[in-house]
Amino acid sequence: MQVFEFHFNPQKRDDRQSDLIFDSFCYEPSNLYEKRVGSLYLVGLLKNALPQNTKFLDILAKTVKEKYYQLSAGSSEKSLKFSLKKTNEFLEKIARGGDVSWLGNLNLAIISLKDLELNFTKIGDLKILLLRNNQIIDIDKNLKLEDIEPYPLKIFGNIISGKLAEDDIILVLTKEVFDSFLEAQLLKDLAAIYPFEPKKLKQILDSKKDNLSDIKGICFLLALTKTVSTKQKGTFEKSRALKLFSFKKIVPQLKLPKIKLPKFSLKKLLRLWWTQIESKKLRFFSSFAFATRKLAKKRSLILISLLAIFLILGSFIFNKLEEKQSKIYQAQLNQIQIKVSQAENYLTVGKNNQKMLNRANVLLKESWNEISSLSNTASSFSSTLSTRIFNLKNTVSQDLSQINNLKVINDIQPIFEFKTKEFIPLRITAETKNLYLFSPYSENVFKIDEKNTGKILTISKNIQAANSLSDSVLLFSKPNFIISLKDESFGPTIALGTPYPNFNFNTFSSYQSGLYFLDSQKGAIVKYNYLGNSSWEAPYLWLSKEVKNATDFRSIAVDGSVWILTKNNAVQRYYAGRLQEDLNLDIFPEIKDITKIFTTSQLPYLYLLEPLQKRIIVLAKSGPTSSPQAGQILYQFFSSQFDNLLDFTVSTNGRTIYLLNGFKIYQISF
Repeated sequence: MQVFEFHFNPQKRDDRQSDLIFDSFCYEPSNLYEKRVGSLYLVGLLKNALPQNTKFLDILAKTVKEKYYQLSAGSSEKSLKFSLKKTNEFLEKIARGGDVSWLGNLNLAIISLKDLELNFTKIGDLKILLLRNNQIIDIDKNLKLEDIEPYPLKIFGNIISGKLAEDDIILVLTKEVFDSFLEAQLLKDLAAIYPFEPKKLKQILDSKKDNLSDIKGICFLLALTKTVSTKQKGTFEKSRALKLFSFKKIVPQLKLPKIKLPKFSLKKLLRLWWTQIESKKLRFFSSFAFATRKLAKKRSLILISLLAIFLILGSFIFNKLEEKQSKIYQAQLNQIQIKVSQAENYLTVGKNNQKMLNRANVLLKESWNEISSLSNTASSFSSTLSTRIFNLKNTVSQDLSQINNLKVINDIQPIFEFKTKEFIPLRITAETKNLYLFSPYSENVFKIDEKNTGKILTISKNIQAANSLSDSVLLFSKPNFIISLKDESFGPTIALGTPYPNFNFNTFSSYQSGLYFLDSQKGAIVKYNYLGNSSWEAPYLWLSKEVKNATDFRSIAVDGSVWILTKNNAVQRYYAGRLQEDLNLDIFPEIKDITKIFTTSQLPYLYLLEPLQKRIIVLAKSGPTSSPQAGQILYQFFSSQFDNLLDFTVSTNGRTIYLLNGFKIYQISF
């Protein structure tokens, strides 16, 4: 393994006026115990730094390292989780002490690597990429960044784990460096170094020194080669070429001179000392020792008797308290049982009555919250009580799953599986007979026909998003290019008009002759109307000016109305640029992190993807006066095999869902 750290225009030690501090930290195992959890790497950047925070990153990195190797008896994943917990407590202590200047300004990536097992987390705008055989994969895309809660302070939350392969490269970039690399097309050049060679890396960076001369930040690179572990660090300052240096060359191995010590016998020395003591025996000490032993025996008997009395008394008091508390829990369980029985009566009577089902749903959710709290509190009490709690909780779970139409798929076989060296998909779309897969970081499109036969279609554009038309697919390539694809033929590349400076479209949807692009950074939806003959009308902002918090938008789907998925898992319907309704997503299990919404004008359903809970949700989208009502749960499909959900698409009739799960495609029909 080889480690490279590139610091672009770093702050000088005597520069106290800089408000941007960044650094990287590498910790290799120093003993047998630390080797069990592997290596630890950190990349940090602090914006708007105050003078008193010049050592903030150093102190934080030291804390993460100490806590990570403190739990060296477990796995690297457990050690990282423990370290993050303790680091959150450390940051909370700082905040409670009055220093909150780093909140909102801290950007930090933490990576642990044991053999080929990768665990990582991050906070802020850093980008973590995997370079594999000319492919660029955004591996931190599905990392849920929790909102910072003040007390107890929670900065670092979830981690992502995965298995790497030889010759993989992990790349960590601060935001300014990532943007510059993207603009200079450096990511493509770095991904093309296969197998990895340090000389080519230096040549590529030196060739782009004009593009990188003014930026500030870090490029941190881990190359999983068979080469003996090395570490190199470089600085890239304005008007200077990249300088690499090796720590092994700078710090020579020190050889200590051998020192011969005089020989002596410890046994002989002790024997001489004891002989001198024996020659001066004193009867006084012998008498004193006898009296002391006699007194100690009496005192021990008294202490043992008192201890026995306290133990018996304590046991009696504890049993009484436990008995009293157990009665309280039993009473609470009885109340929950009454509520559950009432809900089950609603289920029996009102199988086809939505009002009855809604009442049962409310009662069961209340029961679920109460019994979940009770199970955490009463877990240490009698086995009889614990068994009753477990059984009742299981009953509530089954009833809620029934009401919320949760279908558990225990065994599902993929309809197609990719070979890692062949193609690495991140997105999927469908037209009448074919599936198409692509990635924003590679230039090819992969086609799977109705016989599940795969084929790579070559195109010289990175495809960011796609949308199905009646008999073809429309592809979008940043910043503003669209390309049609029918069967295996690509149409001409068309450049759409520029809506405003520094626009950054995330995804798009189509309806009739209009294209709707979502720019979540700007909080805008930009619409293009089709004029015919492969030409498009000038873009305009579709959202009304009265719409607020549009930067919270995550995903878009259009069917005449515009459906928006927000970052806080809300689903909103807009029409003519104005908000029409918010859907009440009262779903069990409770929603945590939805990543995509999908529908078309031909479909009566809304589809929601939630990778974190390994499920896809199908909702009704009818109006409030129709039955079923908008937002009503029609289906939920869950499987433990959905452990890496990336994207999904739906057939033209809406009854077949294609799920891209890592390198596998699963099909669900209903």
